[in-house]
Amino acid sequence: MATFRSFEGLRDALADAEFDRPPAIVCNAHVTGLSVARALQARDVPVIAIDRNEKGVAPYSDAVDFAGQVTYPLDDEEGFREDVEALAAAVDHEPVAFGCMDEWVHAFSRTEPEGVRLPFAERATIDRVLDKESLYTVAEKLDVPYPETYRIAETDPAETGGEQGPAGREAGPGDAGRESVPAAEAAERLGFPLVIKPALKRKFSEAVGTNVIEVADEGELEDVVANAAAEGIRVMAQEKVPAVQGEDCSLASYVPESGEAVSFVGNARVRYPLGYGTSCVVRRATGEAAHEVEENALAVLDETDYYGISEAEFLYDGDREEYVLIDVNTRPWKWISLPVQAGANLPLAAYSDAVGESYEADEVRDASWVYLADYLQLLSSDETFADVLARDDWLSLLSGDFESSADLTTGVYRPSDPAPAYQLLSTEFGTSEYYCSC
Repeated sequence: MATFRSFEGLRDALADAEFDRPPAIVCNAHVTGLSVARALQARDVPVIAIDRNEKGVAPYSDAVDFAGQVTYPLDDEEGFREDVEALAAAVDHEPVAFGCMDEWVHAFSRTEPEGVRLPFAERATIDRVLDKESLYTVAEKLDVPYPETYRIAETDPAETGGEQGPAGREAGPGDAGRESVPAAEAAERLGFPLVIKPALKRKFSEAVGTNVIEVADEGELEDVVANAAAEGIRVMAQEKVPAVQGEDCSLASYVPESGEAVSFVGNARVRYPLGYGTSCVVRRATGEAAHEVEENALAVLDETDYYGISEAEFLYDGDREEYVLIDVNTRPWKWISLPVQAGANLPLAAYSDAVGESYEADEVRDASWVYLADYLQLLSSDETFADVLARDDWLSLLSGDFESSADLTTGVYRPSDPAPAYQLLSTEFGTSEYYCSC
């Protein structure tokens, strides 16, 4: 367990430390950052966890060697760059950066801190993948199914002063096929209920507390669009996909600059809240459907020239009877410890490429992942929901035996490394709060 230090304290501690290999800088230091740190333990990689404050769970893990505060990039991106460069200068190897939320990935790719290795594609490529307008244009070109979607004219950056995207410029690259229409016209085409999504989700999430909003009528639509326009956030109207609960699939992968991808297809068996919530039980997906998801996701990544860790999310459309592309996260995500457990250690693969070491994935096996904090809340709050874990799963979790098994892992809770779970309890049920959409 690391002591969470001030920036100055962290810099001084790193200057006094000796590393036998390049350390990893992991941020933000919450659920996903913890999973990345634990994945890197397989090769005893030193981990430096950084965040805007000490409230995340990762600094309290035995997998983290140093932890401390840096300038939050959404507050001051240039200050973030200066802090990271100072930390890199304090160590005797160039560290490898892992951004575990979009704002940290954007900050690394935009500022390119000197002395830091970035194991992912350059800024223009990341923008093309993260921006849903351009992502769906790529999908259309490749005949990869995606939901019916329209730009909302009222949030056009030319009108609001908001940030332009790679597909948001008139007659710009990738502009073909993305139609901008007034909100009322989009609603007429799609019908209610529909969903409103941002082109780039993090700023939207900071402003309204969620990545997607379902609207039921014209009044709700007008309010959401007006708020987005006021914040300078590009949003889109999208059909509410008739998704089949429990059938969502994602491709978890590490794509190197050259060579074969390391990949794993996961099925989001349960989300909390049900519907648009985050995953709380995920299992390996196999068969023809998993192959289709993998093939389509890798085609999109190849077309955009993206390399690095990513999660490509697909919903199963019950009407179309096919998987539709929803999003691609160009970073580690909440359940990344599942592919690690199943034999595909994506963070270690990325780290190894960055420092010139070899990595070979194991033969991928079946495994399940559960985020107990959310799953227990779902079980206690929704009388219609039936437990999907077996009695043996619960006994394994309660006894701690799951840590020595090959087929079950968790998001935070591990008896051999208990302090992160205690920290999570203090934020979930105490007075301390830590916001993270992971």
